[in-house]
Amino acid sequence: MDMTNNSVVGSEIESLLGLANDGDESAREQLLTLANDRLMALSRKLKRGFPRVGRWEQTEDVCQMASLKLYDALAATKVNDSRHFFRLAAKKIRETLIDLARHYQGAHGVGANHATQMPASSNGTSAGSLMENAGEMTQNPQQLAQWKELHEGIGSLPDELREMFDLLWYNELSQDEAAGIVGISTRQVKRRWRDAKLALSNAMGGDADFLG
Repeated sequence: MDMTNNSVVGSEIESLLGLANDGDESAREQLLTLANDRLMALSRKLKRGFPRVGRWEQTEDVCQMASLKLYDALAATKVNDSRHFFRLAAKKIRETLIDLARHYQGAHGVGANHATQMPASSNGTSAGSLMENAGEMTQNPQQLAQWKELHEGIGSLPDELREMFDLLWYNELSQDEAAGIVGISTRQVKRRWRDAKLALSNAMGGDADFLG
């Protein structure tokens, strides 16, 4: 189901949230299904941007870990509207990605003590193609640190600015959809999004320029 559809972004999610808050397990599962496409797309996008991080986990595994966190949060938290739901989903994938970076980072991390063996080709596939599919051969602590710094930096932004990352970047809503969910004008969303990216870039010493 396409979460960019206005009816899904608004009323359908809130209807499911009402049922989930009343203990309807199937409604909670439907909410996870709606979030899954977002989580998968974001996992792919982030892993492309940080290949030496992404090579340690399959995209589906990252998505599943975030989904489990979101599922537990939905069971423990009363989520009343789509705004809260999208922000909760963003928080859980952010926590998942930070946990992965911590797991693999450092001299005693899994990544630092793991060597990738190139698979043998049985069908004529080129070594270059196998390398691309298998991921990077070496570990890059600096890139792991940047991955962790990115998500921790977003998490430490003032709430109003962090919300723009939650809605526009993690959940990939349009600026018009974000405006409707927050209850402000699209012009205000544009201004907050610009301020949020600038604040993160400054916090990272200019290393967040890839955000555009």
